[in-house]
Amino acid sequence: MASGEALTSSAYIVHHLTNLTVGNGFWTVHLDSLIVSGLLGLFAFVGMARLAAKASVTKPGKLQTLVEMICSFVDQQAKDTYHGRSPLVTPLAITIFIWVFLMNLMDLIPVDFIPMFLALFGVHYFKVVPTTDPNLTFALSLSVFTIMMVMNVKVKGLGGFLHEVFTVPFGAKLAPVNLLFRIIEDIAKPISLSLRLFGNMYAGEMVFILIALLGFWQLPLALPWALFHILIITLQAFVFMMLTIVYLSMASESHG
Repeated sequence: MASGEALTSSAYIVHHLTNLTVGNGFWTVHLDSLIVSGLLGLFAFVGMARLAAKASVTKPGKLQTLVEMICSFVDQQAKDTYHGRSPLVTPLAITIFIWVFLMNLMDLIPVDFIPMFLALFGVHYFKVVPTTDPNLTFALSLSVFTIMMVMNVKVKGLGGFLHEVFTVPFGAKLAPVNLLFRIIEDIAKPISLSLRLFGNMYAGEMVFILIALLGFWQLPLALPWALFHILIITLQAFVFMMLTIVYLSMASESHG
């Protein structure tokens, strides 16, 4: 692509699945994932702040109505799932849903559009969908995991949390077994949370790339898949949000 030569099908797929990186080995940074996710987060933050500043009770606009519907929906899901009291859960759930949805939404941009534009400036690799990068989805899940562990200690106290770790579910006599089960359970949460989002979005992106290989004949297939993919985009954002609420709810409840 850098030389302007035509790519084979396999080279075309590899090209679109290659990140813009800096660094080597473990310290490699995926610049495209950081740039796109950061810009989308900034867009959502500034947009929501400006919308809140201009919000009207008597004459709400269409965008305000849409955002209020989304916030009300997420707030109701949080109230139905999280049974404790925390001012963090609903704002966190709204942030996750909107941010992940916007990152997923980038999958609807034609796969060649942004890479071809950036190639004019010498940038030959750029993945525009951050959630197809397992590093980013795992970082999101680790953030949720950290909040979950902090909430465990905050709600139950350090003593109560350790008591739960060593006594549930088989009692204090089997403390090593309880600890082993707890470690497996807690490790599985961020792994499953990240891989679920990554796997679904990566598969969707791969289908778009395969359709693009058809050239002109992609048109009859791209639109139906894009329309169906809107459901996947929304569903994955919803699932990530709901699992976050569930994990925080579990952290706030005593199982002893």
